[in-house]
Amino acid sequence: MSAWLTILLLVVSNIFMTFAWYGHVKLQEAHIISNNTPLYVVILFSWLLALAEYSFQVPANRYGFIGNGGSFSLMELKIIQEVITLIVFTVFTVVFFKGEQLHWNHFAAFVCLVLAVYFCFMK
Repeated sequence: MSAWLTILLLVVSNIFMTFAWYGHVKLQEAHIISNNTPLYVVILFSWLLALAEYSFQVPANRYGFIGNGGSFSLMELKIIQEVITLIVFTVFTVVFFKGEQLHWNHFAAFVCLVLAVYFCFMK
């Protein structure tokens, strides 16, 4: 499996994960679900999204792992996944939660993550 396909699967996985973790907050803000919606309903909804997430995450890790013929070590897969998670989360937050703003310290954290990727792939 190509490295780019692994990364694409991780991106799709993280989109589902972000909606599973934070989508219910936006649905509540948009009055699609109410404050009175039982927590177990919200959890079940999130689990359904998490099932979709795992349907992309597991193949990405399985086929992307160098031990299975992929391009990445486990550490590299994890670092890539974390960076993708923060990018997807940032886009989600800025697009869906208009009150949230990015500040200098968020950009500084992103720079640190890019450095983490650099150091992870450094031989």
